[in-house]
Amino acid sequence: MPLDVVDLRTFYAAPLGRLAQRSLAAVVRHWWRDTTGLTVMGCGFALPYLDLFRDEAMRTLAFMPAEQGVVHWPPQGSHPISAAALIEPDLLPLPDGSVDRVLLVHLLEVTDHPRDVLDEVWRVLAPAGRLIVVAPNRRGWWASVDTTPFGHGQPFSRGQLGRVLRDSLFSPERLSEILYIPPFERQTTLRMAPVFERIGGRLALPGAGLLVQEASKQLYRPILLRKAARRTLPRLHPALAPAGLRRRQGDGP
Repeated sequence: MPLDVVDLRTFYAAPLGRLAQRSLAAVVRHWWRDTTGLTVMGCGFALPYLDLFRDEAMRTLAFMPAEQGVVHWPPQGSHPISAAALIEPDLLPLPDGSVDRVLLVHLLEVTDHPRDVLDEVWRVLAPAGRLIVVAPNRRGWWASVDTTPFGHGQPFSRGQLGRVLRDSLFSPERLSEILYIPPFERQTTLRMAPVFERIGGRLALPGAGLLVQEASKQLYRPILLRKAARRTLPRLHPALAPAGLRRRQGDGP
């Protein structure tokens, strides 16, 4: 079940949440350096990261699950019209191929049907579109404690995240692991965060808190799926006239 929007805002207002935001925002911005003229959609609770693109992208949308709740975005002082809306993640109110970039944060791990969510993202994503999924790492400390939003729901391993993306016709590409720091609000731990991140990232150590996976939209279906679909179709035979009519015509007086 999705977290409450109040709890998510409280987390990102605290020192540990701001640390997580900086680490994730650095990866997202490094991968998506220029979104000029593009439509960027955040789904789940992506507000702390959509601000990266708000003044650059042609359009920025913030969609939040109905069970989570919604807040006005952008802030009232900067924009009079809200770009945030309550949605059902597997029924997005957008036409096919209308979005260029999609960012999923605080969503995939708390939904009961991640495949349905990804199928709907595939539908609205443009042919050259790209997706970033942020998910708790099954092997990390952050998934093992529930003091942060990333400790709720179903965490993923690298292999599981890649499989669920491929099952929904996405091609996984770049993968980053971040948040090697333990998820504790101690000042000494927070001050050591740059050291944890530098050593963990350089040595590719296990135990990072988050998996950040980029994927592209796959525009074809695997051959095996097409063959399987053809095998399920009934064998049809041409007929010049209905079977009942042929029988009646063949009956002699």
